[in-house]
Amino acid sequence: MSYETTDSQKEEFRKYLEKNGIISQLTRVLVGLYEEPERPPNAIDYIKKYLGAPTGVDVEEMKAENDELKRRNAELEAQVANLTQMLKELKAEMAE
Repeated sequence: MSYETTDSQKEEFRKYLEKNGIISQLTRVLVGLYEEPERPPNAIDYIKKYLGAPTGVDVEEMKAENDELKRRNAELEAQVANLTQMLKELKAEMAE
């Protein structure tokens, strides 16, 4: 029973890969690697570059920058809310 389930799961996954173009993309990158006149020293970096992934990116640095930008965004949103409230109060005073 579990053997049939495993086979059906594999077949379902294969269909998923094929439907989303993953098999053809992997085939193209492997053919490109095969056709390279000189083998690149790092095949993983070659594949990443071929697929368009950035290389040499410091993920921790980007996470820290993202956290800082989120913090700054929250500060600016609070400032906008404060200024909006002040504007409403000034308009109310001028209407009196």
